[in-house]
Amino acid sequence: MSDKDDEKPGEPLAPSDIRPVSILDEMKRSYLDYAMSVIVARALPDARDGLKPVHRRILYGMYENGFEWNKPYRKSARTVGDVIGKYHPHGDQSVYDALVRMAQNFSMRVPLIDGQGNFGSVDGDMPAAMRYTESRLTKIAQTLLDDIDKDTVDFQPNYDNSEREPQVLPAKFPNLLVNGAGGIAVGMATNIPPHNLGEVIDACIALIDDPALSIDDLNKIVPGPDFPTGGIILGRAGIRAAYQTGRGSIVMRGKVEIETVRKDREAIIVTEIPYQVNKATMVERIAELVREKKIEGIGDLRDESDRDGFRVVIELRRDAVPEVVLNQLYKFTPLQTNFGANMVALEGGRPQLMNLKDLLTVFVAFREQVVTRRTKFLLNKARDRAHILVGLAIAVANIDEIIRVIRNSPDPNTARETLMSRDWPAADVAAMITLIDDPRHKLNEDGTARLSFEQAKAILDLRLQRLTALGREEISEELDKLAVEIADYLEILRSRARVQSIVKTELGEVKAEFATPRRTEIVEQEGEVEDEDLIQREDMVVTVSHAGYVKRVPLSTYRAQRRGGKGRSGMATREEDFVSRLFVASTHTPVLFFSSRGQVYKEKVWRLPLAPPNGRGKALINILPLEQGERITTIMPLPEDEASWSELDVMFATTGGNVRRNKLSDFVDVRRSGIIAMKLDEGEAIVDVQICTERDDVLLTAAGGQCIRFPVPEVRVF
Repeated sequence: MSDKDDEKPGEPLAPSDIRPVSILDEMKRSYLDYAMSVIVARALPDARDGLKPVHRRILYGMYENGFEWNKPYRKSARTVGDVIGKYHPHGDQSVYDALVRMAQNFSMRVPLIDGQGNFGSVDGDMPAAMRYTESRLTKIAQTLLDDIDKDTVDFQPNYDNSEREPQVLPAKFPNLLVNGAGGIAVGMATNIPPHNLGEVIDACIALIDDPALSIDDLNKIVPGPDFPTGGIILGRAGIRAAYQTGRGSIVMRGKVEIETVRKDREAIIVTEIPYQVNKATMVERIAELVREKKIEGIGDLRDESDRDGFRVVIELRRDAVPEVVLNQLYKFTPLQTNFGANMVALEGGRPQLMNLKDLLTVFVAFREQVVTRRTKFLLNKARDRAHILVGLAIAVANIDEIIRVIRNSPDPNTARETLMSRDWPAADVAAMITLIDDPRHKLNEDGTARLSFEQAKAILDLRLQRLTALGREEISEELDKLAVEIADYLEILRSRARVQSIVKTELGEVKAEFATPRRTEIVEQEGEVEDEDLIQREDMVVTVSHAGYVKRVPLSTYRAQRRGGKGRSGMATREEDFVSRLFVASTHTPVLFFSSRGQVYKEKVWRLPLAPPNGRGKALINILPLEQGERITTIMPLPEDEASWSELDVMFATTGGNVRRNKLSDFVDVRRSGIIAMKLDEGEAIVDVQICTERDDVLLTAAGGQCIRFPVPEVRVF
C-alpha cells in the first residue's frame, strides 16, 4: 500500500512504496473503526437529547427549512432529500423510516413529527411512499430546537464539509426517557422504554433541588414506563432492576374487559395492547392456537378496532370460564410480553450503561450548560449593541466637532480613521459606560475616550434624524434597558442557583403545556397465575352416561327433597343410554379416566363441561383424545393432595383375568394426550380399576357368578 497522497491513478508503485502490513492488525483496525462508526454515528442515542444522528438531522433539516408546527405541511420527500443531500449520506428509505416512526403516536410517547397521510398502523401496515405523505415539526419538537441559534451547542462539518450540523440539540425536556430508544450496534444494543413527560420533568426538578436523591426516591416520582399504547405493567421488580442497574425485564399486558355480548355469552374485549406488539399478528396467533386446541373456550374472534381505539372481541363459548381463557391468552399469546430494558446511551461520545439517576443527571447538567452558553451569547449581543450606542452617545455629545471632521474628510475611510485617532470628551456618558460594565469601554483620566472601529462606522452610518432631542432620548433609554439586561446576565453567570432556577422554570413551562395523564397502569401482581387458581372452589355433581357423555352440575342446584318429593331430572339421555357413574367432587378434584386400551387420562373437575341438570353433557371423545373403538371403562376421582397419593395403590383387572397393581403416585404426571396405565395383550381390555391400600382385600366376581377374595399384598406391584 502507498503512503503518498499525490500518486496518480494507474501509476505503478515503486518497490519503496510497498510496505508489509499485518492482516491481523489491519482487520482489528478496520473492524474497530466500523464498530465505533456504527455505535456513535448510527445506532445509539445521545444521553443529552435522546436522539440518534438520523433523527437529529431530520429535525434540524426541517427546522432549517422552516417546516414548523404553525406552518403548512410539506412533502416528506423534500425533507428526506434535504437530509440526504446535506447531512445523512445513506439510503432514502432508512431516513424516511426514521421520519415515519417519529410521527407514529403508537411508537412515540410524544411524537416529534406531525404527519399528514398514511404513516402506517399498529397492525404493521406500511406507510405510504414519501412522495404522498406530508409532514412538519410538532410544537413540542420545537422545544428541542429552541435557542440552537444562540451558540448553545457545538456544530460540526457535515460529511463533505459544505454545511455545518449540530452535534446535539438544546433539548428543553429529557427526550431520551420520554420517548425511549431502541437500536442494535456492534457488540451492544439499547432498549429504553418511554416514560410520562410530566413525571420525568418532576424527577428532574426534584434532582435539581436535592442532588443526593436516591434511585428509590426518584422511582417514587417516576413509578415506571408509560407506553404510548397504554396497557398494564405487571409487578415492579423489573422496573426497579432497570432503574437501579440499567437492565431489567418489564412484564407488559394488554388491558381487557369482560362483557356480556348476548344471552349466556361472554366476551373478552381487548382495548389496549402491549407496546410494540403487532395487533394483527396477535389476532392471528390467537386464531392459530384456537385451531390447534391449545386454547379452549373461544367461539369467535374479530377485530372491531377503528379510529376511536382498539377493540378486539374474543367471544367465549357458553361453558368457558373467562378468567381461565384470559390466563391462557396471557400465557401463550403476545397479549402478555416482556420489555427487556437495556439503558445504553452515549455520554461524552462513549456508550454507557446508565441507571435512572445517571440519565437524569446527564440531562440536568446539559441543560445548565445550555442556559450558561445562551446567557453568554445574549450578554455578548447586548454588550455589542451597548458598545455601538455608547459611540453614538459620544457622537451626539460632540456633534458639532464630529460633523466638522466628517465634512473636512476627503472620503469615508479617512473620516473613520480620523474619528478613531482622536480622544473625545465622554464625561456626559461616563454614567452609561459604568452602567453597562463592558471591558472594551475605558475612560481616560481626563474623562475622554477613543472610538473603536465599530463605533466610528456606526457614527458614519448615523441618520440625521437621530441627532434630534428625541433621537438622543431613544439612545439613552435603550442604553438603560441594555444595562439592566447585562447586569442580569452577569448575575446569572455568577450564580449556579440562578442557572438552575432558569432550568427548572423552563422545564415547568414544558410540563404545563405538553404533559398528559399516564396511560400505562402498574399493578402489584407478581409471577404467573395457574388456570386452577382462577377457579372458585365449589362442589359439583359429575354425571357420566353409559354412552360416554359427561357433565358437571353445581351441587347447589339440587335442593333437599322432603317425603313425597318428585325429585328432578339428573341427566337427559337418549334411548338405550343410562347414567352409569355419578359422584360429588370439588372443582379442584383431579379425575383419572382409564380406557379399555390401557391408557389413562387426567382432568380436573372444572375442565369438564358445565351443563344444566336436564342437559346431556358432552361426549368424552370430544374431551379426551380417544381413538376409534376406545372407550372409558373407569372414572376415578382422587384426593386433591397429590402428596397423599404415595400411600395408595391402584388395582387393575382385565378381560383376560389378569390383575395387577401400581402406586397411585405413578399417575401424578399425566400428559394431556394420556399415558399407558397398563400394557395389554391383543384382544384384552381393562374391565375395572379401583383404589386400595395394602390393608384391603379385593373381591373379584367372575362371569359365571363366582366370587374370589384375596389380600391386596398378594397382587404384584408394577
